[in-house]
Amino acid sequence: MFTKKRSARTVAVQRSGARRSRGRPRGTTEQGAAAKRALYKVAIKLITSRGYEATTLRDIAKKAGVSVGLLYRYFPSKRAVVLALYDELSAEYAARAATMDPGPWRERFLFALKTSLGVLGRQRDTLAALLPVLVGDAYEGLFAPATALSRQRVLAAFQGAVTGASDAPDPDDGAALGRVLYLVHLAVILWWLLDKSPEQRATRELVATLERMLPVAGLALQLDPGRAFLRTADALFRDGLIGYGDAASLGGAP
Repeated sequence: MFTKKRSARTVAVQRSGARRSRGRPRGTTEQGAAAKRALYKVAIKLITSRGYEATTLRDIAKKAGVSVGLLYRYFPSKRAVVLALYDELSAEYAARAATMDPGPWRERFLFALKTSLGVLGRQRDTLAALLPVLVGDAYEGLFAPATALSRQRVLAAFQGAVTGASDAPDPDDGAALGRVLYLVHLAVILWWLLDKSPEQRATRELVATLERMLPVAGLALQLDPGRAFLRTADALFRDGLIGYGDAASLGGAP
């Protein structure tokens, strides 16, 4: 399992695992955190190059130059790696979204959307490799129960973009609009991951088209039919993709 000439990263991972104090939680020491980070990077690189299904824990351990048992201490499954990726990206996004300037909800939504594309950009190849998991896996996908915390972070930014805007609708409509705009953002992200145009030119054009449509959407929401459509779309989203129980924890009425 081990090569004769071990890399500095391999030695660091092994030593950090060996130095973990007896009785202390895994990953809480400085060395443990460094070991986990090193293994995480190897796992992400392999998943990106080989695909999620084709990558095994044994492959990751071999590439990192450690035993499967040591890897298992930090990542007992590939699912744990995916959840760590979600957590990392959503935490970074939440921090950047917190710098959102005051203004109307349309401008704040565009900031939230473009910020998301920026944060995800450095992991585009990895997310593209994980696309079947993101969309179709009930346990590791974007709407799986285990991803609720990461999902809440991002959704909260879109809801805050509306409810904290200078032209915020009433609280119920504001929360609904935030959730629907979060769904619109997910559709843009999916388009972006599938976009084969040079440097994702089609995605930039899609965002520009969306920006031109937002004033019309704002006017529609001032009318009863527009608000009724918003509430219906929100209800379908919560029922079909999130589930009413989860929606309640995200600020949605059951």
